[in-house]
Amino acid sequence: MATQSSAMDGEPPASQQQHQQQSIPRSLSRPQLDLSGAAIQGSTEDRNPSILLPNQNDDISHFAIDIGGSLIKLIYFSRHPEPSSSRRSGEQPKSPSLRGHFSGGRLHFVKFETGKINECLDFIESKRLHCCNDPFSRSEEGITIKATGGGAFKYADMFKERLGVTLDKEDEMDCLVAGANFLQRAIRDEAFTHLEGNKQFVQIDQSDMFPYLLVNIGSGVSMIKVDADGQFQRVSGTNVGGGTFWGLGRLLTGCKTFDQILELSQQGDNSAIDMLVGDIYGGLDYSKIGLSASTIASSFGRVISETKSLSDYRKEDIALSLLRMISYNIGQIAYLNAIRYKLKRIFFGGFFIRGHAYTMDTMSFAISFWSKGEAQAMFLRHEGFLGALGAFLSYDKHGLANLTAHQFVERFPMGAPYSGGNIHGPLIRDLNEKITWMEKFVQKGGEITAPVPTGYPSTTGLGGFERPLGRARSLRSDSSAALNVGVLHLIPSLEPFPLLADPKTYEPNTIDLGDLDEREYWFNILSEQLPNLVEKAVASEGGTDNAKRRGDAFAQAFRAHLARLREEPAAYGKLGLANLLELREECLREFHFTDAYRAIKQRENEASLAVLPDLFSELDTMDTETRLLTIIEGVLAANIFDWGSRACVELYQSGTIIEIYRMSRNKMQRPWRVDDFDAFRNRWMSGKPHYRALLFVDNSGADIVLGMLPFARELLRRGTEVVLVANTLPAINDVTYMELPTVVAAAATHCSILREAAIAGGVLLNATSLDDRSATTSTAPRLMVVQSGSGSPCLDFRQVSSELAILAEEADLIVLEGMGRSLHTNYDARFTCEALKLAMVKNQRLAEKLFNGAIYDCICRYEVGLKA
Repeated sequence: MATQSSAMDGEPPASQQQHQQQSIPRSLSRPQLDLSGAAIQGSTEDRNPSILLPNQNDDISHFAIDIGGSLIKLIYFSRHPEPSSSRRSGEQPKSPSLRGHFSGGRLHFVKFETGKINECLDFIESKRLHCCNDPFSRSEEGITIKATGGGAFKYADMFKERLGVTLDKEDEMDCLVAGANFLQRAIRDEAFTHLEGNKQFVQIDQSDMFPYLLVNIGSGVSMIKVDADGQFQRVSGTNVGGGTFWGLGRLLTGCKTFDQILELSQQGDNSAIDMLVGDIYGGLDYSKIGLSASTIASSFGRVISETKSLSDYRKEDIALSLLRMISYNIGQIAYLNAIRYKLKRIFFGGFFIRGHAYTMDTMSFAISFWSKGEAQAMFLRHEGFLGALGAFLSYDKHGLANLTAHQFVERFPMGAPYSGGNIHGPLIRDLNEKITWMEKFVQKGGEITAPVPTGYPSTTGLGGFERPLGRARSLRSDSSAALNVGVLHLIPSLEPFPLLADPKTYEPNTIDLGDLDEREYWFNILSEQLPNLVEKAVASEGGTDNAKRRGDAFAQAFRAHLARLREEPAAYGKLGLANLLELREECLREFHFTDAYRAIKQRENEASLAVLPDLFSELDTMDTETRLLTIIEGVLAANIFDWGSRACVELYQSGTIIEIYRMSRNKMQRPWRVDDFDAFRNRWMSGKPHYRALLFVDNSGADIVLGMLPFARELLRRGTEVVLVANTLPAINDVTYMELPTVVAAAATHCSILREAAIAGGVLLNATSLDDRSATTSTAPRLMVVQSGSGSPCLDFRQVSSELAILAEEADLIVLEGMGRSLHTNYDARFTCEALKLAMVKNQRLAEKLFNGAIYDCICRYEVGLKA
């Protein structure tokens, strides 16, 4: 390893030295490394030295393994109990942890080649996975590990001798089905179709998940009819499967590996080997029975009429003919079984599929052909881990199988899993090796590059890449699909938002990044913003050399993510703008930039609070109707402050925060681009006050202080309870729920309405004595602060904090403020209660695309509630 060990010399970043009393607690939902006291163990010249993290408290619970003939799939769970410091003073503990064992954690997915099983054992040993503290994994024989696959029998003695663990064998078919059921429930963008290179994600209705046909293509093929959890039967199969393809392919082409044969097939022309319908009918279709001239009449049939020897045929043509022969036959048998048992869905998995784009296309074509387009082949992103997942789920105490998609968040970190304070990994070569961010930024000369799939893996773990394939080739290998599995974060405290009018059809993203031009536009925007973001991130950590190295590594890492998504937009699941923006925030956190705009937010809060008393005085001189319009204008004007907007950043260079706010207020001319204010005013003036309003706030500074707090104050004045909903984690300059009470407390010193409501709602627990508090809160409506469960500038109502979900049940007004929460996402979302969406458009392309408008247009959209 390079000698720049000062990056881990234990010296805390400057920001930690300056903010020890106000530091934001570690997020439970997005666990991070505790670097305090970090040091390299052993020689710095070692290729793979251990990094000691003495204060890292993540705990490995248990792991399971599926040992197949060619691949080993390993899944392990790391849990992180809730630290006592994660709650604000006076806040009630969260709901009891799942089954009393953990409050959250992560599922990690790792692959190895079975022929290199010692590397798998090294990995387990280095991570100390076999030394879990879980009493449920212990028996009279010592530690037992759930395992499935034929290798669980073959290598049992090796695990016992090397690691001292006993493999508890689980039935392979049971595990496959349990894993498939779990994936369809737990991961939203799990199932997909793949035809002509186009991947389309399919949402599985949980109430209509069964029955389905699971086609597992290993050496042979098993077809399993799944009727319910734990209820399935093997209804058919064939001995012509992946082993047939590999065996015949090896004999006919001389290729040693499965993936080499697949790679050859991509450059093949099967018409040189197969007899086509056109060969029989003089190049014509057999239209009477619906057969085109290019339809295969007989696989390898063309060879019969020729006098060539094997060496005269191209290996590529042989490989393609073989692939199509086996795929089409499996597809036909699968479809016939689906017809026989009246099954709507056919899922394909097994090592024959292994995420290979060309194989999936071939299988999809077969199903489409035999069903005349009425049925589709479907695949699962984690299909290679079905058996390992099933074995993992067979631990009888964790209850994971009962959880659903809203309680899982899939993240795509650049680095590898870590545990026990030890981190191992090779030098950085690409995104797909088992490495950590720490090794990336400490190493010199290692360039992070976008992974481009090649023919076959050259590394163990999650795959390997060496050189890009030429664009001219028709379909490339997509062995990277096996890489498109992240770390699955279990967050039991997340719930679906109860006020969605139609949760099944809800789609948060307004912007469709499936469109190439749209996708490239936003990729370019994020790339252009990167230098400024890195500058802010480094400054937030004191500008130290450590921070600069991390900043450089973050920039390289995020560029590599963008390059990966340019190559394959569906690599991480369905891609929307919200996903893209959150990926950036997660990447920042991975490199330990927890709040890049901390100092800026604090400075802008102070500047805005200084003029707040004058604003309150001005508002109090107005009549109710005028005051309401002025407040809404103030919300829209203050929403101009958004460091995520290039236009806003340019404004900061020409004026102070107060000057910009006043300029924005002076330009508030109606009608706005979307102007439903009159409808909202009529409801406000003629209807009874709302009982509870949820105000989803956006930016720090003028946005919250001069925009949303006066709106909250006006609602409180009418007797409406107000819940300020803020991000759980920092994102750009958005205010967080940890910061909001301090802002409210400062504003409350200038306003008795805010002060009494904040005391009643528990935001200001120590503002008065207990006697005074009971006197002042007897009639005051409550002002509360709650976390959204998000760490993104956008908002996904499929997953919100349980606290928000509870408070939402009695809410009758939702206010979504800001571009991220009301335009980029949720502009088309409908709710069962009234909703007001307020934003200033700070992006010209967005203004044109959604509203045929211009930058700085204002949006005031009011909607009455729909019945669920």
